[in-house]
Amino acid sequence: MLPPLSASPSLKLSSLGLSLSKTCLSQPLSKTLLFVLFLLQIPQVSYASTAPELSDNSRYDFFSRVVPPDTYQAQAMVDLVKAMHWNYVSTVASEGNYGESGVDAFIQKSREDGESYRHMLMNSKYHSKHSLTEGHYTEVHGDLKYDIRLKLIMYHGGGGLCISQSVKIPREPRTGEFDKMIRRLSENPNARVVIIFANEDDIRRLLQAAKKANQTGHFIWVGSDSWGSKISPILNQEEMAEGAVTILPKRQSIRGFDRYFISRTLENNRRNIWFAEFWENNFQCKLSRHALKKGSGVKKCTNHERIGRDSTYEQEGKVQFVIDAVYAMAHALHNMHRSLCPGNVGLCPKMETINGTLLLKYIRDVNFTGIAGTPVVFNVNGDAPGRYEIYQYQITNNSMQYKIIGHWTDHLHLNTEGMQWPGGSPDVPSSICSQPCQAGQRKKTVKGIPCCWHCENCDGYQYQADTYSCKMCRFDLRPNPNHTGCVPIPIVKLEWSSPWAVFPVLIAVLGIMATMFVVLTFIRYNDTPIVKASGRELSYVLLTGIFLCYATTFLMISTPDVGICSLRRIFLGLGMSISYAALLTKTNRIYRIFEQGKMSVSAPRFISPASQLVITFTLISVQLLGVCIWFGVDPSQAIIDYEDQRTSNPAMARGVLKCDISDLSLICLLGYSMLLMVTCTVYAIKTRGVPETFNEAKPIGFTMYTTCIVWLAFIPIFFGTSQSAEKMYIQTTTLTISVSLSASVSLGMLYMPKVYVVLLHPEQNIPKHKRSLKAVVTAATMSNKFNPKGGLRPNGEAKSELCESLETQGEYQRSS
Repeated sequence: MLPPLSASPSLKLSSLGLSLSKTCLSQPLSKTLLFVLFLLQIPQVSYASTAPELSDNSRYDFFSRVVPPDTYQAQAMVDLVKAMHWNYVSTVASEGNYGESGVDAFIQKSREDGESYRHMLMNSKYHSKHSLTEGHYTEVHGDLKYDIRLKLIMYHGGGGLCISQSVKIPREPRTGEFDKMIRRLSENPNARVVIIFANEDDIRRLLQAAKKANQTGHFIWVGSDSWGSKISPILNQEEMAEGAVTILPKRQSIRGFDRYFISRTLENNRRNIWFAEFWENNFQCKLSRHALKKGSGVKKCTNHERIGRDSTYEQEGKVQFVIDAVYAMAHALHNMHRSLCPGNVGLCPKMETINGTLLLKYIRDVNFTGIAGTPVVFNVNGDAPGRYEIYQYQITNNSMQYKIIGHWTDHLHLNTEGMQWPGGSPDVPSSICSQPCQAGQRKKTVKGIPCCWHCENCDGYQYQADTYSCKMCRFDLRPNPNHTGCVPIPIVKLEWSSPWAVFPVLIAVLGIMATMFVVLTFIRYNDTPIVKASGRELSYVLLTGIFLCYATTFLMISTPDVGICSLRRIFLGLGMSISYAALLTKTNRIYRIFEQGKMSVSAPRFISPASQLVITFTLISVQLLGVCIWFGVDPSQAIIDYEDQRTSNPAMARGVLKCDISDLSLICLLGYSMLLMVTCTVYAIKTRGVPETFNEAKPIGFTMYTTCIVWLAFIPIFFGTSQSAEKMYIQTTTLTISVSLSASVSLGMLYMPKVYVVLLHPEQNIPKHKRSLKAVVTAATMSNKFNPKGGLRPNGEAKSELCESLETQGEYQRSS
């Protein structure tokens, strides 16, 4: 007899055999006797208890086990689900510690693996708890019940793995209970994978209900070690289990035990009081004649039956762990004896009463090779290392078997090529809540279910910044075709080959040619009466302004840079200012002459050519002064405007290379020229009564009327297209054509008639009899006053005479 275990000298057990019968226990008895053994401080070694809470060393410090806890199994199942790219699963648990704790461990491990929810805690006890009821919280007290706790975890989700349905099988299910469970599991057809922590009978009845609901091949079962590689749960419903993946602690069949057990008979195993009952159940017979009933079909046992020959025999999967548990206790006692009783064959006084805490230390320190060749060790919590084999139930050509497809030891090792799914398909079935979003789409997660989302396009100028968000591209960028990034917006400018540029350039070229033709003609016939009468000095100034108006077209179409933009600022308004300043000086002189003639016959001041040039250049200098101030305040530069052609369709967006001249700046730039034009028009109206259009008064008037019409048409076209996608082209073309038309009107109405006379009717280009300026003005004034039609004399004598007198007065004075 060996000494018993004791926490104190008064606590003794009679024999090692009794001690082992209390220490090598299965899970149902482990938890029942655990508290008793804890109070007595008697170490316990379990061969089947896998509940995760038994790893709590603060509550179960005298408990050890040679099987891995369900936390390892749960981690292996999580790794399996992730390896298959499943993220939307359901769970089924048998009511009780094993099922509920197993599912809890599975969800806990999946949550710990997630980045978003790794800091979330799951406690088993609260002073006040909450349950979810239609999105609101209702306070409950006491321990948190399984279904409430599970819903809280489901609500928060975790680790990219979400629970669709969580079903708990009652200990005593009512009729139709399993049918309801199948209907619940079928509510979300995308959640095909079902995690099962249930006993054999519950698994069998669940498969039956699935078969009854015609769900063959729909569900993918992932079973715990309670299913393992057993035949009984799937008997006669193998097609429902096809493709099921199950997990078992890594084990090995012990051949020595098979030889021993098969050889057991009623004669050689009388010491086992339960063996006779096993014999009757195994061979379907009765040992006693009195137990036989007529018509029952039960035969009498002959004692010639043999295990494995006359009945099916399969070694229980936990035999290895039972043996390892016994050896763990034996090694611990052996090591303890060597330490406390060195050299003694029997017991020494130190082991007469064994301290449970000391024995626990030796149990935790054991390290030996088990019966299956695997090391038997314990960690600080008394748990054995997790070693599992992954099975899949496969049907091939009517051959049905559990096939090992991988193993798990800290990490999953899976042979996916050897896996086969319902219907013999090699393709892994999907079990996801939402299909992956396409490129350029972001996920909008369903509230409370991180595995479910809606895909939303990153539209407009947005691009997909990450999985869950879209961001706007930078102002100078636009999204690529699939909205996964941004690319530079193309830069455009008005090209010389563009139809928007060809027509203005054609007008400008023809205008420049016509202007040069007029200038050359005037130079060639510079001393003829017609040229003299037109006011040679102001005519050349006016022709210069007309030339610059045409030349502005080329500046407006040229590629913008600092130089081009500077020239645009200078010459866009300068050409018009020169033209209208010259015309204004002319009309003002005529107006002053005839106004003076109404009051006196003396000539007005500042009507000589030199005075007229001074007045004209003074007016022009105002324009140049304004441009100089503009340069000082805001230096010229070329810019790229990304808003001008930022269309709703990013593919059509363009950046416009242009000068930094805003619409307001353009108004200011042309405003002075418009002021000169309006003033000139006013004087043209006032001098409309001059006889025979004295000194170009009426041609100037018609010129200004037409010019005003041109610019009145320009304003609505230019500013009315400010929101158009073709703004750059329309506005540039409109502006250049308007400027060219203004120049063409002046050139055509003022100078083409003179060129016509000079070149084709030279007989009209002859000097007339000259009178003094005083006499000419008096005659013209009196003629206009008393006979408005008197100016219609043949050959326009009064007109020619006055023109020549006014324009050549300076020459006569100088020559005299």
